[in-house]
Amino acid sequence: MVQKLEELLNDYHETDNVCIFNNGTLALQIGLQALDVSGDVITTPFTFVATTHSLYWNKIHPVFSDIEPEHYNLDPLKVEEKITPWTKAILAVHVFGNPCNLEQLQEIASKHGLMLIYDAAHAFGVRVNNHPIGHFGDLTMFSFHATKLYHSFEGGMLTFRNSSFKKILNYLKNFGFENELEVVMPGTNAKMNEIQALMGILMLEYVDNIIEKRKKLTEIYRERLKEIPGIIFQTDILGVRHNYAHMPVRINENEFEMSRDTLYNKFKSYNIFTRRYFYPLVCDYSCYKSVPVNDPLTVSRKVALEILTLPMYSDLHEDDVHKICDIILRIRKNGM
Repeated sequence: MVQKLEELLNDYHETDNVCIFNNGTLALQIGLQALDVSGDVITTPFTFVATTHSLYWNKIHPVFSDIEPEHYNLDPLKVEEKITPWTKAILAVHVFGNPCNLEQLQEIASKHGLMLIYDAAHAFGVRVNNHPIGHFGDLTMFSFHATKLYHSFEGGMLTFRNSSFKKILNYLKNFGFENELEVVMPGTNAKMNEIQALMGILMLEYVDNIIEKRKKLTEIYRERLKEIPGIIFQTDILGVRHNYAHMPVRINENEFEMSRDTLYNKFKSYNIFTRRYFYPLVCDYSCYKSVPVNDPLTVSRKVALEILTLPMYSDLHEDDVHKICDIILRIRKNGM
């Protein structure tokens, strides 16, 4: 089943350079090790903690850089300002599945001789100018966690530019075994199991339909909420086939006349569970407060205080989206 799923994912992503794992975090950790990344890596504070944890587990120093205000991805101009002789790579995140500025980041990486690594945990199925998102950069990680639009209960995948990495990745995820008698490097146990792979095979049949359904739900949200002052959407990017993995909005407290946190808590009384995703910033967690941050992170901090992801999942009904929108209107009008 694992071999079959890997073949299918090769076809889906139009590459021969796919390696699958038991989860996305270990995939990224092992990918960084296979690339022999060290020193400083410029990355985003507006992400799930696993992105930064993967650097920590490889004894890599994260250099947090600010994001751009429209799609919440690393701002290329801010990235270039932070490059020093100790910088070895850029680790960017396609936040909510929205592609980073691929061209500018690649120009910066090539100009300074840096590796370019993408965390595409949210970006399965995304295409840019009809190219799968995994075709960009030196290495891209995908998550197949159960909360993702494509999943294998739990799992992960790497796509990569250099085909010679495949053998190294296979060693590193399977204890370093060459055969029954030879262990050639100190690997770990990050293999996907057969049940995960079977789920992944079954899900792959439906993923494009799921994306289309999420697109329709997103359009309903945007149409119903577009006239409400203080609700800010991410917009689609020209030339991108989005996957609509999440439904993020920002709540401008002055215009909406209510804070994001107040709305978040009022939703609970209606049995609607949203997420402040990503809040707080990774650099503000206690385990990373000792990491120097030589950047005010102005945009990141503003977005983190305003971001709210509305319900979005494969079995969500259009009627329920309309109910959620009605409730938002009621809360804003009546404060309850």
